[in-house]
Amino acid sequence: MDEDKLKQILNNHKMWLDNKGGCRADLSGANLRSADLRSADLRGANLSGANLRSANLRDVNLRSANLSGADLDFSCWPLWCGSKGVKVDRRIATQLAAHFCALDCDDDDYRKARSAILKFAKTSHVAYYIIGDVDKSPDDKSQSGAK
Repeated sequence: MDEDKLKQILNNHKMWLDNKGGCRADLSGANLRSADLRSADLRGANLSGANLRSANLRDVNLRSANLSGADLDFSCWPLWCGSKGVKVDRRIATQLAAHFCALDCDDDDYRKARSAILKFAKTSHVAYYIIGDVDKSPDDKSQSGAK
C-alpha cells in the first residue's frame, strides 16, 4: 500500500476514534508487508486478510481489531493490553500457541499449560520450525491447521 494512502487511512481512523468525523480503518486485504505501523492506534480496525508479514507492530494498539486471515509471520505481536480482544483465526491462534510452547520455562504451572495446548500448537504452519518436535515434516499439509 502506498505510504501516503496509509497515512490518510490512519489519520481518518484517529479522527473516528476521537469522535471527530473520519471513518473506521478498513485495511482488509491490504498489502502492509514490512509497513512501519509503530505506535499506530488501530483499535476496532478491520485488518482481515491483510498482509502484515514483517510489519513493525511495536506499540500498536489492536484492541478489538479484526485480524482474521491476516499474515503476521515475522511481525511482532504486541505483548501488552493493546492486543486485548483482537479477533484472530485458527492460523494466528495456533501460531501464538506454538510460540508459547517454545518457551524454556521450568515452572510447573507453565508445563501444565504447555501440555494442555501442545496438540493445538503443533497444528500451526510454523510449529515444525518453532517447537521443533513435531512428528511430521514442514511440507506435510496437515501441519497448516487447515481442514
